[in-house]
Amino acid sequence: METNEQSQHLSSRRSFLLKGGAAVGAASLGAGGLLLEPSEALAKKGGLTKGDAAILRFLAAAEILETDIWQQYNELAGIQDAEVPGGSGNPDYTEAVAVLDEDMDQYIHDNTDDEISHAAFINAYLAAHGAETVNLDKFRTLPSSQATGAQQIGRLTNLMQLTINTSFWTRYRSDSLNPDFGDVLPNAVPGLATGQHPAIPRTDADLAPPDHLQAIANTAGFHFAWIEQGGTSLYAELAQRVTHNEVLRILLSIGGTEIILIMPEPTIFLDRKFPIVSIIRPTETDGAAMGALNAFTADGLFIGQSPEFFAAAAGLAKAADAARHGKDD
Repeated sequence: METNEQSQHLSSRRSFLLKGGAAVGAASLGAGGLLLEPSEALAKKGGLTKGDAAILRFLAAAEILETDIWQQYNELAGIQDAEVPGGSGNPDYTEAVAVLDEDMDQYIHDNTDDEISHAAFINAYLAAHGAETVNLDKFRTLPSSQATGAQQIGRLTNLMQLTINTSFWTRYRSDSLNPDFGDVLPNAVPGLATGQHPAIPRTDADLAPPDHLQAIANTAGFHFAWIEQGGTSLYAELAQRVTHNEVLRILLSIGGTEIILIMPEPTIFLDRKFPIVSIIRPTETDGAAMGALNAFTADGLFIGQSPEFFAAAAGLAKAADAARHGKDD
């Protein structure tokens, strides 16, 4: 049974949902309490397969990148507390984001906390099974927002020059088109798909006039949905490639937290001869990891990153895409 505090916490999240809305350096996680003994189920089967480890590493990298994104939003428009420390908030930007939903600060905070937990868990799981873990700290070289409330630290991602593909909206509203069939859906907001748009104030100069700041907050709102729908498909795509049931359980369980952010209309699935059904899309697994990396790149999140970052990130993605269900090496 939910306590009153839990009920309020959950209703804040539901409220927003109902209203609509890699480089890696191998290193141990270094969080002693998180490094568990290898699970009994996998120990009996000889440990992680090469493919399963590659998939988990790519997902760990993706979660670290998502954490970096949400952390920047939380510093300016979320809730800064012991769960998600850092930053001091920006009242004007917070107010503009609240126009989209009055509980948006809680939504941003909870997503940030979720992504932190996902990255930490996957890395701990890899370490517990003697596999390389993911550390992107050497790539934290991008600048922070200079607006009041933001920490002045190196970032992995750039939220100030985004090009956002909003075709996810039309994709999830269509009952006859599905990218798994090669269908291309139009952008719901064509203007965001061209040029470069800030989703956070770059400096305090972006806090006025009010219409300008609101446009930045509106861009953030579309970006929030873009992030989560991408994660939803990525987990569903890569889950089809894992070998061990326990790794599958991890992908289904973490991926499920992304899925609750989307309420899809029914559409075609597997074959056009079948009745339409409400599903996550796309879920075609070929090139899933590289597709996710390309989407992050096209979004503008990596503007300013080094060639070394792109080369290593591509290596992670290719390794994950090369994994095959039932292949142990």
